[in-house]
Amino acid sequence: METPQLIFNGLVIGSIIALTAVGLTLTYGILRLSNFAHGDFMTLGAYLTWVAKISGLNLWVSMILGAIGTIVAMIIAEYLLWKPMRDRRATSTTLIIISIGLALFIRNGILMIWGGSNQNYQLPLVPAQEFLGIKFEQDRLIVMGLAIAAIAVLHFVLQNTKIGKAMRAVADNIDLARVSGINVEQVVLWTWVITGGLTALGGAMYGLIYTIKPTMGWFLILPMFASVILGGIGNPYGAIAGALVIGVAQELSVSVPWLGSEYKLGVSLLIMIVILLIRPQGIFKGMM
Repeated sequence: METPQLIFNGLVIGSIIALTAVGLTLTYGILRLSNFAHGDFMTLGAYLTWVAKISGLNLWVSMILGAIGTIVAMIIAEYLLWKPMRDRRATSTTLIIISIGLALFIRNGILMIWGGSNQNYQLPLVPAQEFLGIKFEQDRLIVMGLAIAAIAVLHFVLQNTKIGKAMRAVADNIDLARVSGINVEQVVLWTWVITGGLTALGGAMYGLIYTIKPTMGWFLILPMFASVILGGIGNPYGAIAGALVIGVAQELSVSVPWLGSEYKLGVSLLIMIVILLIRPQGIFKGMM
């Protein structure tokens, strides 16, 4: 496959990783939570979208319902798990172990309800259009367009709304934000709403260009963390840039004769290790 085509494919998968990585970095920046269940919430969003779609609903309506379902699931986890753990001042190690357990619970719940077979949205096939030697498939263009639109909305929310400014303040210093009169619990809820929406959208978009399967989110969690670390933990814009770099690097690795597609995740791991050794704070630092 030619390099321009690989770069385009990398930007597409990077766009999907970017949406999910933004949610991951927001939960760490604001809640100080390294959520290993994040990828499985992405899978849940994809399956909820699929269920709505095969029930006869429009794809866009299905995506909205999938996002709402994922947001509800994240808020339930907040009240059953994360809030009690914060009140008890649980250590980061404890939170990581709990998030791994939550990931296993979600994944096995999906397996129990919908089985382990690959699923798809059963959309009609549209021939790819070729331009300058690059094949542009409609689904991939939709993915990139949705990702750009979602990131633009996120930027507006973070920079121009009251809740966005409150989120940035909490990320900078939660104690100072609290004494300044900011409702921290409201910020936490909004963090889960934004994270759930972006994560579900990323899962639904992944289902557009690949198949939906119970383990899809688990295999994407490494590129997500690599993107967050590359871009600077807690910085959503850095996570977007890091995701695009990771996506392109993974696709370009296919052209290396002695690597092959089965080592794509290894490329993410290698980039993450190198960044941690050379610049642990990432390309960018801090929350915006």
